[in-house]
Amino acid sequence: MLVVQYKKIFFALSGLFVAASFIAIATLGLNFGIEFTGGEIAEITYDVRPEKAALEDILDGLGLGNYSLRIAGEDEFILRTRPLQEKERAEVFSAVVAVEGSIGSIERFNSIGPTIGEELRNKAWIAIVAVVLAIIFFIAIAFRGVSEPVSSWKYGVIAIVALLHDVIIPTGVFAVLGYLFGAEVDVLFVMALLAILGYSVNDTIVVFDRVRENLSENEENNRKEEFELTVGKSLNQTYMRSINTSITTILVLLSLFFIGSPVTQDFALVLIAGVLAGTYSSLFLATPLLITVEKWRR
Repeated sequence: MLVVQYKKIFFALSGLFVAASFIAIATLGLNFGIEFTGGEIAEITYDVRPEKAALEDILDGLGLGNYSLRIAGEDEFILRTRPLQEKERAEVFSAVVAVEGSIGSIERFNSIGPTIGEELRNKAWIAIVAVVLAIIFFIAIAFRGVSEPVSSWKYGVIAIVALLHDVIIPTGVFAVLGYLFGAEVDVLFVMALLAILGYSVNDTIVVFDRVRENLSENEENNRKEEFELTVGKSLNQTYMRSINTSITTILVLLSLFFIGSPVTQDFALVLIAGVLAGTYSSLFLATPLLITVEKWRR
């Protein structure tokens, strides 16, 4: 198959995407939200929603430094700021509820301290690592009957390599979005990464499972077949399923991005990047890696 024949080109493309993502993360950094850095969040509801630019002019004049103001519905804004003193908070609330032509009210307010933010960030990393370890354990159990020509634990290692690819690329995309448009790494971002991990590993295992079935069939029929040919055949049998599933998923996510609430736009965008990266890695990275590992074994 084309993927197997030109696997080095696809490896190079994956390396290019990952390197670009690493460079974006290292140079631009990630714009962490108040959930991870500490700060304050307020939901402001208006009888007639004012222009965002008008509200930003008011906030700019208060000397808040970096803040985030997002449209959250037909008549709502969500304001995120650094930790404020009581006097500063009162000034901000007074200013935002009395915009010309609109009457607003503070519907929700939360304050998160730096210590709690750091704890949440650490727990987010723990959650991601826990998911990765659970995936390795699952693959080791599911493929325990496979020993030749690639042992079961190597399937798990290859799957993790693909998952790292699928997580790093959306993170790099988000670093660029944070630099250009102020997109924040928040709890929704972590949820999106966890969803990507689950989606991508499922896509990868579908192909791996077909490889396992074809290997078992070859053994039962006492048929000698090159491992590269078996992998290529397995990929031929599954790639349309992966592509069709990804297309339908992306259509839903595009609807969420363009029609859904602005609050979930970044969440949908991360998932779109992750689904694209996951589909690519399942077909063009993880499966060809099986062949490469098998050749190293010789």
